[in-house]
Amino acid sequence: MKIHRKLARESARDFALRVLKENIISLELKPGTVISENELATELGISRTPIREAIIELSKAYLIEIYPQRGSFISLIDPKMVDEARFLRRITDTAVIEAACDEIDEKGIALLEDNVSLQEFYLSKGMTEKIFDLDNQFHKDIYEIAKKDIIYEIHSTLMIHFDRVRNLSVETVKDFKVVGDHRNMLEALKAGDKKTAAELVNKHLNRYQIDEKEIRNQRPEYFKS
Repeated sequence: MKIHRKLARESARDFALRVLKENIISLELKPGTVISENELATELGISRTPIREAIIELSKAYLIEIYPQRGSFISLIDPKMVDEARFLRRITDTAVIEAACDEIDEKGIALLEDNVSLQEFYLSKGMTEKIFDLDNQFHKDIYEIAKKDIIYEIHSTLMIHFDRVRNLSVETVKDFKVVGDHRNMLEALKAGDKKTAAELVNKHLNRYQIDEKEIRNQRPEYFKS
């Protein structure tokens, strides 16, 4: 499991929650993995109480399953939760990119241009492991440009269900058409073309619906029956 430094003014609970989320998304903590409060407390250098609080929080989002007398486990990927997360993201991302068409300025364009250019560079060099984080940052930046960053934070936990499939898509299917999607979204934002931008978001998110079938064939142990 990857451990990052505790941020300034970050509570022990929030630190534990952030570390667990990041490792669930990245699949460092694979579906079905046993979670040990004692081991986590030692690795993070904090007490068991904030670890337990973080685990309970993630169990409410169906990302960790707690079984009395047996322990806690990273939830298997539930296609229903993935579909609901994707549905919510499609609704919000469509509305947000339309709002960003009205709000974007030269600074915002430059920010997104730097991101997409980096994605294209890493893709050309075969350094595809870098793309997932840039993909996340690209969408987060659009929310911030549209002044909807609070919405992004509110639904970020539910999005983990979808993000695990996105990560598996990069790892298993190795379909990087998403980079081209980002370039096209950026061009639509530059042009203030709300209709095209919204259509591109739908196309972009639907790619994972197709990938999921292939991923399940290759990693059936990660999914609920």
